[in-house]
Amino acid sequence: MKFVTFNIRYDCGYDGENNFEFRKPLILQKIAQEKPDILCFQEVLPHVAVWLKENLDDYYIVGCGRSVSLRDEQSAIAYRKERMNLMKMDTYWLSETPTAPGSRYPGQSDCPRICTEAVFEDMRTRQVFRVANAHLDNAGQLARKLALEQILKKVAADTFFGDVPIIVTGDFNMEPDWEEMQVLKEYPEFVNQTEQIGVTYHGYWKGDEQSSIDFIITRGAVRCEQLDKWTDQREGLYLSDHYPVCAELVLENQSLGER
Repeated sequence: MKFVTFNIRYDCGYDGENNFEFRKPLILQKIAQEKPDILCFQEVLPHVAVWLKENLDDYYIVGCGRSVSLRDEQSAIAYRKERMNLMKMDTYWLSETPTAPGSRYPGQSDCPRICTEAVFEDMRTRQVFRVANAHLDNAGQLARKLALEQILKKVAADTFFGDVPIIVTGDFNMEPDWEEMQVLKEYPEFVNQTEQIGVTYHGYWKGDEQSSIDFIITRGAVRCEQLDKWTDQREGLYLSDHYPVCAELVLENQSLGER
């Protein structure tokens, strides 16, 4: 299956030639060409969520806004209608009170941060798997560490569907070798499939510092067959200020029906 993590860049209106309105055709063309099974988006504003639902005809899209009013940005998950059966979906805030909308860790930016988690069944193979998609804080080092630890601990502890493969995706706003990323060493069963992916945030190559901050992390019997960045650009027009990262993964556990 193809899994993609895609920071779609919030529609701020001051990206000039790369404003969201100009990127729309390129985004739709690329998704139609690649046909990923799961797309994990970050920075999805409410009107962009509507646009995705209206234009990605082959997908269902789930997500919830991160603010107290459940508006603002989503970490949305799109999944292919013909192949995926959604078995469970949950949104929680990355904080000490994860069920309180808008809650944050101490030292975090003003932006609440959320994780969208879903359990799917591949209707072709009967394979069940769990996906967690998040956008970690851009300002608070401790907040990023606590958030990543919260996600890994939660998905590892949830055994309601058994010991199924886990795929954690997102824009973590930290490099693979940063101190807060070392929390992964406390969970050695998780594998960073994107550790050597290189630059993923390019900022349209207009002077911003480039970085490697977009991740696909897996646990369980998961084999990565291929890993690519979507580097498409047309005369300076990009898909986003991040390169979407696409992993072709083989999930090798037994299906739920065979347990």
